[in-house]
Amino acid sequence: MKKTHFYILLLLICQPLLLPAQDQAAFPSEDFIYMDYIRSVKFHIEGIFLSYPIIELGGAARLNLSFDDLDGDTKDYFYKVVHCDRDWKPSQLAELEYVDGYTEERLQNFQFSFKTLWPYTHYELTLPNRDTRFTKSGNYMLLIYDDTYDRQLVLARRFVVVESKVSIAPQILRASQVSKFRTHQEIDFVVNHEQLKIQNPMLEVRATVLQNGRWDNALTDIPPKFIRANSLLFDHQDKVVFPGGKEFRFLDLRSFRLVSFNVYSIERTDEGFLVQLKYDEPRSGQSYTTFQDLNGNFVIETTDQANNQLSAEYAEVVFYLKVPYPYPGQEVYLFGGLTDWTILPEYRMEYDSELGAYVGQAILKQGYYDYAYATLPLPSNDRKKDNIPVPDITEVEGTWHETENQYTILIYYRPFGSRYDQVIGSVSFTSNL
Repeated sequence: MKKTHFYILLLLICQPLLLPAQDQAAFPSEDFIYMDYIRSVKFHIEGIFLSYPIIELGGAARLNLSFDDLDGDTKDYFYKVVHCDRDWKPSQLAELEYVDGYTEERLQNFQFSFKTLWPYTHYELTLPNRDTRFTKSGNYMLLIYDDTYDRQLVLARRFVVVESKVSIAPQILRASQVSKFRTHQEIDFVVNHEQLKIQNPMLEVRATVLQNGRWDNALTDIPPKFIRANSLLFDHQDKVVFPGGKEFRFLDLRSFRLVSFNVYSIERTDEGFLVQLKYDEPRSGQSYTTFQDLNGNFVIETTDQANNQLSAEYAEVVFYLKVPYPYPGQEVYLFGGLTDWTILPEYRMEYDSELGAYVGQAILKQGYYDYAYATLPLPSNDRKKDNIPVPDITEVEGTWHETENQYTILIYYRPFGSRYDQVIGSVSFTSNL
């Protein structure tokens, strides 16, 4: 019996040291869809469709993941959750240290589409659930695998579990740099930690700031600038700064019976629906106009049928961006939540000289979508693999400091001797607070 206890203890000690080192090379560190038949992925707080996947440790809120499989069959999908450090690499914790229950289980909640031209299978997952309950705060990766024939990763999503120990007071300012005064938004904030004693804030505390829920342009590893009694000031000049951009363009596809104002035509074919949009034009030279948007997000909804998830149709949607000449040295992509905030070849727009416009397409489920046009420098031989540029929406859309954006601040805490990064506070707010 004593030997058995010794081997169990040895396993607990060695597991966090060995497993991450083996898995980190292939471990996905970002949101990504690996199979083109996986569509309409939504990951949010249950019942709050435009929220970001951030929940309180031990709280009542749960996360809901949903997606469609356009193959229309059933696959042996299962999920796995992995605790990560603040840089989205697997932490040094063993699985039984951060989950009460199982870190890996099958997806059992699925339904087939009903009366749609394009058949699909709709899957859903809720976390935490009776099989998987979190016991530690921090960053987590949710991985969806297909084990029908072989273990294939099909989907990866980040989420955050917060154990609130501090309060955050944010402030939106005009950029301190004169050149960014009219185009950017600067964020200062104060972290109050009356209930938490922090020995060395400059080494133990870091902040991450997200704009509109995007991780591709997030500002990370931000240390405090000043330390006061029971408070930390993050007052960096020209560091926590984002281009304001413009309010996102929008597309209403909730009905294929009625044509919305920016839709040119809707055609029903033997294979499904073909939607042609009206020509968009660049907005970089236009003055700022305010209107309500979804900050780049989208909502699945149909007014043609009663069930949004199972009766909404899919369509091939064609986008047009009218410009007299191609952007020199730049590629143009569709961009936003509808592209998973990712630059992919399928969303690259080709310039048609006869139309005098860029033309691109996307397969979309009925709903209401925000989108933008992003530019990316043409690939060059000297571009380093780890230095891929961030998509730029200001070239086509323009940027103004008045634009309403959603920001999220996450506070990470790793005291001396700890083996993982805690998330001890979070706050979301708009730039017009």
